[in-house]
Amino acid sequence: MPRSRRTLLAAAVVIATAAVPLTGGPAGAAPLTGPATAPTADRQQQYARAAAEYGVPESVLLGVSYLESRWDTHAGTPSTSGGYGPLHLTDAAHVAALPGGLHVGEGEDPRGDESRPLAVTAPAATAVPTSGPSTAALQTLQAAATLTGAGVDALRSDPAANIRGGAALLAAYQKELGAPVGTETDPGAWYGAVARYSGADTEATAAAFADEVYDQIRAGASRRTDDGHQVTLAARAVTARTDTLHRLGLRRGERPDGLECPVGLGCEWIPAPYEQYGPGAGDYGNHDLGNRPAQQKLEYIVIHDTEGYYDPSVDLVKRADYLGWHYTLRSVDGHVAQHIKAKDVGWQAGNWYVNAKSIGIEHEGFAGHGTWYTEAMYRTSAKLVRYLAHRFGIPLDRQHIIGHDNVPGTVASTVGGMHWDPGPYWDWSHYFDLLKAPFRTTGTKRTGLVTIDPDFAANRPAFHGCNQQPPGVPNPVPPAEPCPLRGSSAVILHSAPSHDAPLVNDRGLRPDGTPDTMYISDHGARASAGQTYAVAEVRGDWTAIWYLGQKAWFHNPASAPTAKWATGFVVTPKPGRATIPVYGRAYPEQDAYPAGVTYQTISPLQYTFPAGQRYAVGGVLPGEYYKATTFDGSSPGDWTVIRGDLRYVQVQFGHRIMFVNLDDVLLLPSPVGAPR
Repeated sequence: MPRSRRTLLAAAVVIATAAVPLTGGPAGAAPLTGPATAPTADRQQQYARAAAEYGVPESVLLGVSYLESRWDTHAGTPSTSGGYGPLHLTDAAHVAALPGGLHVGEGEDPRGDESRPLAVTAPAATAVPTSGPSTAALQTLQAAATLTGAGVDALRSDPAANIRGGAALLAAYQKELGAPVGTETDPGAWYGAVARYSGADTEATAAAFADEVYDQIRAGASRRTDDGHQVTLAARAVTARTDTLHRLGLRRGERPDGLECPVGLGCEWIPAPYEQYGPGAGDYGNHDLGNRPAQQKLEYIVIHDTEGYYDPSVDLVKRADYLGWHYTLRSVDGHVAQHIKAKDVGWQAGNWYVNAKSIGIEHEGFAGHGTWYTEAMYRTSAKLVRYLAHRFGIPLDRQHIIGHDNVPGTVASTVGGMHWDPGPYWDWSHYFDLLKAPFRTTGTKRTGLVTIDPDFAANRPAFHGCNQQPPGVPNPVPPAEPCPLRGSSAVILHSAPSHDAPLVNDRGLRPDGTPDTMYISDHGARASAGQTYAVAEVRGDWTAIWYLGQKAWFHNPASAPTAKWATGFVVTPKPGRATIPVYGRAYPEQDAYPAGVTYQTISPLQYTFPAGQRYAVGGVLPGEYYKATTFDGSSPGDWTVIRGDLRYVQVQFGHRIMFVNLDDVLLLPSPVGAPR
């Protein structure tokens, strides 16, 4: 991800407003189990009353709200694009003024190849956005206040007021188009107003948002909100009047040839430069040329967040002396910019082996600021990832669709500096539902594996340190304020089957052996939704998994399970081996390197894999090293893939994936030798 947020935060619209700190409940490891607040009024009726008051068809109001927030309130905290409440009324200036700045693994080298380290510093960001949604689109909360007479604090924190504000905006947009309003008007005639509500500055992106809203109206929806209200959108047939879109005066633009983006999304080409910026053959940026998948199979799609706003993040990827990734997604409307072709290698994941075999997608947002990711961005991202996965044969599972926080350090010295985005507030379960690859139960208590899958809304670990993290991971300067109590994909791991037991230790983050913490960046005692682990033991409501060479316990009661029983394959050390090494990359043996090409050392991480333990398999991979070190390919072996005889097994060893030598392990079906 681009870094750091301290330099990027200034790129939000700067208008003086009072800052309200984001705080939550008491610190601690145990999650809450239920809605944040008890329902005090019927949310369905709040939508109905707001629709009637401003003459908006209720299906349109519900559909727009679903595409913004899935009807959730997020306890009055803002999205990554400064939007509040069920209707995502934006107040970017207010969010920009909030205190603090979060560093997410400042020590990571994005290229991830210690033989040619890349030290980059984010330049100062511009004071205002240079492209994208207008200032008005980022400040709709003020417009809603004018239309409704409600105060800005109420529009941020009171769901009923927020819903009224959204209805008022939709009605105002409809009137500006010269179209009729009224609850009995044809919902399809509101297409232009819905498209404008997205905040998009291009017709394609506005249309993509509106099309999603109308698809949702046709499909219907029913769910319980994060504050405990059941809301239903009844399915109905509707024909969208798409001709009204052109009356908005948005930028049209032709779709360029070769754009790697599915039809129906608002995408543009903003190239990352492949340029030489110094006299040396290695003085170039900000990615490497490649020939994937013909030359090397693509194995991963890496999900990042930008740790900054869209405009300055895109400005950074346009610099030859910075770093490059393949796509950036905008939060407010789901707009997509492609920067690097899939055939080429971005400098994005901090691990050269993973970089060489992956596509990196940045999402506007912050891993630990207490903000939430918009539904519009989730849906756009899921469509993009499905398209890429199908095109390149990448499995839609958590062994191959990974977060930046799942990418291992290359060698022991780089583990502590690796980034941890998109963080514990990214909703992996919902994301995989959108990918049409939901997490399913495939086994029983006796089949030896579990797939982590907590109820996102009810699972609210009491993290602390949002907005306060100093440079370095993961030791905070106390006192650290609580983070907002909000839904999370993270399940907390203890050293014994008790909420009071210390958390497990990640020696890569805490080499002194002390327990990891609930500090937001301290991810060494967490498992994440969709990750699959080998079961070590079950005691009542607690399940232990093998994790970083130890037993790690999580609360998993049958009445409210936080994991699904699964089947698959596991590895365990071959007989006679007390321990085996674990690696952060799957490089070939020395004999595989041709003359003139420097051998990349096979260097184990600081973790050990003891006999008797088992780890879930993510695939068997060849030992490979993509040699690319000069701008013009003049160095011996450049732009070639070096392969040897070594083969590796990808395993879910901790929060991050890692690799073991296939010659060191037995590869077994998970039920064989599973605990009973």
